[in-house]
Amino acid sequence: MNRETSQTIREWGDATFGEAPDLTALVVRARGEMDELEQALRDGDHAEAGREAADVAILLHRLAGLLGMELSEQVDAKMQVNRARKWRAAGDGTGGHV
Repeated sequence: MNRETSQTIREWGDATFGEAPDLTALVVRARGEMDELEQALRDGDHAEAGREAADVAILLHRLAGLLGMELSEQVDAKMQVNRARKWRAAGDGTGGHV
């Protein structure tokens, strides 16, 4: 199986849906997919939650590709920053940097 990249997903998205002149449209669509992900989790449907998480990731990869970036490289760089920060846990599995 071939590994997808932000570039291959961008190319697929452009061919399937047309070019995205307003990149915020992808953010709006990803937000809708996040709502579907949340509902799947509330319903306890882990298989559907996985598919919805993938939809969100696909949209983010397409956005990164349109920006001339590779999302996985952006994640790696951001994790270096995150690992160097001090964090305060919120008690619900999330938190914020201090």
